[in-house]
Amino acid sequence: MCDANGTAVGTVLLENDRMRVTEWRFAKKGDNTGWHTHAYDYLVIPMFDGILEIDLPDGTRVEASLRDGIPYDRKAGVEHDVINGNDFECAFIEVELLEDAKPT
Repeated sequence: MCDANGTAVGTVLLENDRMRVTEWRFAKKGDNTGWHTHAYDYLVIPMFDGILEIDLPDGTRVEASLRDGIPYDRKAGVEHDVINGNDFECAFIEVELLEDAKPT
């Protein structure tokens, strides 16, 4: 999870043995998750068209352009702070994969 210094609101919508689904809501420009490192592989589903600014451990800030409903995924170990770069409220759904896939 994220540190207590973030201003974005994370609401866990579902959690079980296999996954945790969290809505991250940023009320205004500049709201942020706080620095965190992802312990699990994860999927993000944006609920807006716009940008998020991502602060990285090396001090750089990158801009991610997101499209409503178009998901992306990342592997465990990602460390960053995610910031709303829009002049409007925005949100995304994060799905953390809490267990390895089982063979079929």
